[in-house]
Amino acid sequence: MNKKENFENIRKFNVVGTRPIRPDGIEKVTGKALYGADLYAPNMLVGKILRISEPHARIISIDTSKAEKLPGVKAIVTFQDFIDIQGNQNNDTLENCIANERILYDGHAVAAVAAVDLKVASEALDLIEIEIEKLPFVIDVDEAMKTGAPVVNSGRKHENVPKNFSDNVTSFCSFGHGDLEVGFKEADEIIQKSFKTPSVHQGYIEPHACLASMTSDGKADLWCCTQGQYNVRTICAQILGIEVSKLRVTASEIGGGFGGKTTVFIEPLALVLSLKSGKPVKLIMTREEVFKATGPTVSSSVDIKMGMSKDGFIRAAHAVIRYEGGAFPNATYELGAQSAFAAYNLKNVKSEGYNVLTNRPAQAAYRAPGAPQAIFAVESVVDELCQKLKLDPLEVRLNNAAKKGTLASYGPTFDEIGLIDTLEAAKNHPHYKAPLGPNQGRGLSCGFWFNFGGNTCVSLNINFDGTVGIVEGNPDIGGSRAAISQMAAEELDVPLEKIRTVIADTNSLGHNDVTDGSRVTFAVGLATIKAAKAAKKEMCKRVANLWGLEEDAVIWRNGHVYPAGPNAGDQDPLSLEEIAAISSQTGGPIAGHHEVNAEGAGVSFGVHLVDVEVDPETGHTKVLRYTVFQDAGKAVHPSYVEGQMQGGSVQGIGWALNEEYIYNSDGKLQNPGFLDYRIPVASDLPMIEPVILEIPNPGHPYGVRGVGETSIVPPLAAICNAVSRATEIRFTELPLSPPRVLSAILNNR
Repeated sequence: MNKKENFENIRKFNVVGTRPIRPDGIEKVTGKALYGADLYAPNMLVGKILRISEPHARIISIDTSKAEKLPGVKAIVTFQDFIDIQGNQNNDTLENCIANERILYDGHAVAAVAAVDLKVASEALDLIEIEIEKLPFVIDVDEAMKTGAPVVNSGRKHENVPKNFSDNVTSFCSFGHGDLEVGFKEADEIIQKSFKTPSVHQGYIEPHACLASMTSDGKADLWCCTQGQYNVRTICAQILGIEVSKLRVTASEIGGGFGGKTTVFIEPLALVLSLKSGKPVKLIMTREEVFKATGPTVSSSVDIKMGMSKDGFIRAAHAVIRYEGGAFPNATYELGAQSAFAAYNLKNVKSEGYNVLTNRPAQAAYRAPGAPQAIFAVESVVDELCQKLKLDPLEVRLNNAAKKGTLASYGPTFDEIGLIDTLEAAKNHPHYKAPLGPNQGRGLSCGFWFNFGGNTCVSLNINFDGTVGIVEGNPDIGGSRAAISQMAAEELDVPLEKIRTVIADTNSLGHNDVTDGSRVTFAVGLATIKAAKAAKKEMCKRVANLWGLEEDAVIWRNGHVYPAGPNAGDQDPLSLEEIAAISSQTGGPIAGHHEVNAEGAGVSFGVHLVDVEVDPETGHTKVLRYTVFQDAGKAVHPSYVEGQMQGGSVQGIGWALNEEYIYNSDGKLQNPGFLDYRIPVASDLPMIEPVILEIPNPGHPYGVRGVGETSIVPPLAAICNAVSRATEIRFTELPLSPPRVLSAILNNR
């Protein structure tokens, strides 16, 4: 019996796997949910930030005296205000929030104002006088690597960086095994190509916003839209040089994040403005500020060399990955190098990664950070090899697919994974066999993400009336409150409507890592199950004492405590509700608590199929059909899982076809808003069909594995492969916008 069959025979679910109404639905559709900009405090001030539209400049002087005299202005801060109070860590984060000696990118903040209203704050910004000296800049990742390129931020280079690069190359990594030279000799076809992807925005609806209140004794409260209130607390406390216990951070509802709200951009400024003014201060970013001064994903330049034999086996694979991290070091390059070849069982493989500084804001995470760019390049080459050798692209991927026992290209040996299952599902799906018309093409791509675990803390409380309250520390950005409630109901054997899950502030629970990497349903769900088990154990103990039995003489079944057997007595079972009602007489409140640094998240794989039609007269690409196959482990709430699969696919489609940060020759962003930065709308898309596969993750008691990251990885290559087959032109640079596609068509005639 295999592990999948064994798991299914052991565990049958009643609540997990169902589709209950989402617990936050009413608040969100009625407007009662409180987002960052909805927060209010009596006598609060309004903050505004002065940003400079230059990619690189030395700050000669900042004169705030005129602004300070404006009636209604209560506080002004510059970097100088942080010098005496800042801690010794996160200096890069602080300098990304507000410039020190140099402006490092278009939109870099130099000062912030707190005033009685927005009008006065805006007038005050106009009165701040700043003198700067323009400096040479570099925007492109390849240009930034060259010796002689303008140095963005000196002193950041690690010792392991190879020689002959500029000081903008800060970090280097390498993974792999086998012998590339031997592998390439075994290949019948070798392709070597370079690929480029632009920076793209996460596309969240809600701009960054926060409300800060800080007093002279160092105690502070901060309310903000964030993916991790504990991370915000840690960063801000380090920047301000205060103990974390003095700063309480409360997460609001969040209108999208996708990795873009895992760090801070305005929160330290709001806190110091509040400290200086003695009043609460609210800061809200404009959409233009969001585009210019928060982190999009890294742009990339990737070289791929792969060799395949006539029988469809990949004999050797080599990737060189260059990611620009903005003006400060970034770790995404390492994730890209690790994920590049993760889908394949390879004997000879090597991937190298470089982080490169450019005059852009510090780049942030975006759903599976680093994986889409690298895998776009790899999957494009795999598809072209299949074409040249006249091989079926799905069969080739099946031949080379990673499976249980595969030594991954980045080091570990895979446990139970679902790549072959997703490929088989795609092979057997009607979509793969459907006929295509003129100017149409079909694209295929695999996708991969590591999935995270991490530090997690949960409290579960049994109320006197038999209802259950759960307190967890991660903002709900993808349905985690529903999933956690479902797992608690499953473990306690009680109706779901008796469970309510809420998000704690940072003073209410131990540390919880940020909501990212598809970790929450796995890690918080794991802690919730353990907390429920602890509560059940306590209830069993109480009932055993009540019945005069040993603890092992009672058992928990179907939401009741029963005698373990005929020899234990014939007492009537007691329900959770009955046990809760007498808890005052049996020892007091009943609760379960669990904290863990969760491991065993289990990697995630997916396969995407897409059909497109390319207009040869305009270069416009229409997406005709899109099907997603993904291993979800156990789908706790299938509707949310489907939503994650569809949402990631849409974002990947936008990345492939339209989205890009456009900088002009002056190093300034030209499209800082959704009018000129085009994300997909409903009319651009077909109904995306999700196909959930459930290969249980052995690292979770319910088989859960993360699903939110993987779905954004395959679309880039799947779309590009489809367009390449429709036009018979191989594309290596995204986005495949109508002008780029049309130009290639005209040049190929």
